[in-house]
Amino acid sequence: MIPFAKYHGLGNDFIIIREEDVPGFTAAHAVRICDRHLGIGADGVLLVRPNGSGPAMRVWNADGSRPEMCGNGLRCVALYWWTANPTNREFVVQTDSGPHRCVVQEDRLVDVSMRIPSLNPEDIFIEASAEVIAQPFEVGSDRVAITAVSMGNPHVVTFDDVGDRRFELGPALERHPRFAQGANVGFARLETNGIELSVWERGVGWTQACGTGACAAAVAAVETGRAQRDTPISVRQPGGGSTVVVPDRGHSVRLIGPAEHVFDGTLVISMQGVEHA
Repeated sequence: MIPFAKYHGLGNDFIIIREEDVPGFTAAHAVRICDRHLGIGADGVLLVRPNGSGPAMRVWNADGSRPEMCGNGLRCVALYWWTANPTNREFVVQTDSGPHRCVVQEDRLVDVSMRIPSLNPEDIFIEASAEVIAQPFEVGSDRVAITAVSMGNPHVVTFDDVGDRRFELGPALERHPRFAQGANVGFARLETNGIELSVWERGVGWTQACGTGACAAAVAAVETGRAQRDTPISVRQPGGGSTVVVPDRGHSVRLIGPAEHVFDGTLVISMQGVEHA
């Protein structure tokens, strides 16, 4: 029997397992665990191991793919680690996209130093000769203005009012041939109190919230003149709100948002499948 914990960040939910408990963990295991009918149900699995004074995490999406980074998952891992090690509220979480300083606040909001955002096409794996900022982009018969941002993983953001067309444009943009490794797709709208955002997440689909997506949308808002640098930007998604601060280029974005423990349990992993008890 393998212990697990379920956490969520603004409805973006994860199963956290100690990596030492699941040697030989595979994509098939992630798919079965995340299945909301046959498994526990989640947007992803987070494997955690000690790394110095903090943890390291590996992320598996619900479809078995391996994203480089997950902002909501990072907050969940930070709260999970602090709950087991409550003497230190500030530590570094190592991820596939590098180290991230996390501070668990008194109200259990988690303040994360995210990756330095990049608009370099090579970092976004987009076919382009220069930065893509509010550039027209052909998607089948549609044309939308996109800004491409790497937050350690590739994102495209549009502020165009596409309405219900987003339900087709999200998966179409994720798999667009100009994105060598796919892309997370944010549909943003600027409001007087911040940004309203919905995200089609690579390897997951429509999510209640996407942490790196919130950061990418805030960066896109700053780069297109819709928001100011070094000013807290409220980003609201279906699962709730977070705050993003975008500094000058070359510095880390800050993401501040909640994480919540849902429940603990045990599961059985075998090559034949997954059961939970």
